[in-house]
Amino acid sequence: MRKINIAQILLFIFFFTLSLGLSILTVWFCFSGLPLGDFRGIALLLIGLFFLYVYALLCYRLLLAILPIAAGEIKPDSKQEFSYHVYLLFFLILFYPVMRSGFMPVPLMRLFYLALGAKLGGNTYSSGIIQDPLFVTVGDNTLIGMDALITPHVIENNKLEHRPVKIGSNVTIGAHSVLLAGVSVGDGAIVATGAVVKKGTQIAVGEVWGGVPAKLLKKQV
Repeated sequence: MRKINIAQILLFIFFFTLSLGLSILTVWFCFSGLPLGDFRGIALLLIGLFFLYVYALLCYRLLLAILPIAAGEIKPDSKQEFSYHVYLLFFLILFYPVMRSGFMPVPLMRLFYLALGAKLGGNTYSSGIIQDPLFVTVGDNTLIGMDALITPHVIENNKLEHRPVKIGSNVTIGAHSVLLAGVSVGDGAIVATGAVVKKGTQIAVGEVWGGVPAKLLKKQV
């Protein structure tokens, strides 16, 4: 794993401080006068936390607009690496805790992943974790099961790259399964519970895969 330098940390701190300051101002000017009764402090804290994430998401999207991250290998000391490390801090500090907590209802997690850049079709939901949502595309009517993990990045010693993961429509990704970088899943396919799909695997339309590592079990009629 590569080291995150002080400039990248400072840029993240700037975005975080900006988000925190804007959330405090929003609560102060828009909600401080509301009659919230005995739970006033808790209510204002929750409202502030909500707006902290709203502004943090806006800062995150601003970062990607200014310093976009492309698929492929990220070279050491490159502009891509600088952007990636700031992007990574957003996830480590703010976004991964939400993904891993299981606190947010699945329909709201859909909106959260869309805000992070995932491309999700209609009636598609995830109760698992989508890492690097920028590099994940999912079709319509697809379900990603509980605690499944989709990981488009490759981190191997000093090697760092992103390989997009593409999942079709009407697909079922079983609970606790893992899809690694570069995996493609065709329409109507099934990845069984607990399966680990290796990097670059191509699952064709209607196939059922399972096991560790995953292999073709059968083709649906």
